[in-house]
Amino acid sequence: MTSVPALALAPVLIDTGTGASTRTLDAQLLDRAARPDYHQWLAGTAAAGGCVRPVRLRGTIRDINPATGEILRTLDTDTLPDRAIYTPCGDRRGSVCPACAETYRRDTYQLIRAGLTGGKGIPETVASHPCVFATFTAPSFGPVHTRHLQPGGRAARCRPRRKATVCLHGRRLSCGQRHRETDSCLGRPLCSDCYDYQAAVVWNAHAPELWRRTTIAIRRHLAKTARAHGIGRLQLSYAKVAEFQARGLVHFHAIFRLDATSPAGQLAPPALSADALDAAIRAVAASLWFATVAHPARSRGWDIRWGRQLDTRTIRLPAEASGQLPNVAVASYLAKYATKSTEAVGTISSRITAANVSYYGNPASHQGRLIRAAWHLGSHKHPDFAALRRWAHMLGYRGHFATKSRRYSTTLRALRAVRADYRRRHNPATANGEPGDQAAITITSLEWAGRGWRTTGDALLALSAAARARDHERVARDEAQAA
Repeated sequence: MTSVPALALAPVLIDTGTGASTRTLDAQLLDRAARPDYHQWLAGTAAAGGCVRPVRLRGTIRDINPATGEILRTLDTDTLPDRAIYTPCGDRRGSVCPACAETYRRDTYQLIRAGLTGGKGIPETVASHPCVFATFTAPSFGPVHTRHLQPGGRAARCRPRRKATVCLHGRRLSCGQRHRETDSCLGRPLCSDCYDYQAAVVWNAHAPELWRRTTIAIRRHLAKTARAHGIGRLQLSYAKVAEFQARGLVHFHAIFRLDATSPAGQLAPPALSADALDAAIRAVAASLWFATVAHPARSRGWDIRWGRQLDTRTIRLPAEASGQLPNVAVASYLAKYATKSTEAVGTISSRITAANVSYYGNPASHQGRLIRAAWHLGSHKHPDFAALRRWAHMLGYRGHFATKSRRYSTTLRALRAVRADYRRRHNPATANGEPGDQAAITITSLEWAGRGWRTTGDALLALSAAARARDHERVARDEAQAA
């Protein structure tokens, strides 16, 4: 299959019809650097923030004084070197755009940490609330090669069997190897013909619905426990991140926080402890299930439930004793996986079409069989299955990779608005310059002009300048901390 890095870098070079894509890199670099407006162009690329495939916009931007209606500044993209402005693509996937993914990861970290320690509009008292970190996995659809560590840190044997059984297809269902982390066989079934690929992609497709029902069931379970102890109304808040396992199935890492509402409307610690929250999570995960609608491939539908492997740990405060997960480490752990997608299991980031499904749905590979199964089941007209073709490149999964409940913490939109406001206030061109004046109102009239840098030379110059700017910022930050 085509490697992910090659696909991720493909949008960098765009043929504009001028023959720029056929020239050598040296000629492109010299052509751009020799232009009289080179420094103006380089300053304009800083707005992309090192984005690999920025969005090009054309039109006008006007800053207006809200008190007088005076136009303070007008920017027309026709006066710019490339007749366009560059903005980041904003893609969260690290395999597509590392720079934008890093911004997304930092925002997700702040969002998750605010729900654990407070800040960003969340009271600091939430740090004393019971919190549990849980990992929900998918059930087994057939034995696969795996790697787990023994207590001493040594890798255990994959699937040792004294009396190795043989499946109906004549393959041994055992493996005595000690796999390394880089072994390509990890996550691959011992017998591809025995593995239930259809059930796997159906589970991926219905995992968001299973998660929704799980949060509802946990709330109901906690409500019964609270009533039994004479406790008032409780609130369950959560933040969840999805991650693809090597076998091509999603599992969820989630933080659950238990809150109570005080008479003043503030979040207060409930009378129930983290043990009660942990018990509710385990009880629901072990018993909850539902069946999908019927499909020609399975007239009774598929049963959707969680796997037997459920890991729950209590999140501790920074000043508490060891033996529990620190809240900062949990926030970093979840934010790291928020920028990953199916590239971890070797699939692509773009959608599968009828023209390329025969290539990417190669039955000789594990990922190809999952894609082929999703494409085959997606021929059904029911919406639950018709969406499988649209999300075949995600192996059927169609949910968000990072979600949270409304009351857990702030939002990504709020964080981005604060960042945009900071940049606007620190840009002297957007202010009137008079003390006490109100902030200018920006009116934009922009339209799509394209995606990506115009040439490979432009991409190299812009990304190099962004890397140098990040290095200077890091050095300045380190010197400030040392002082």
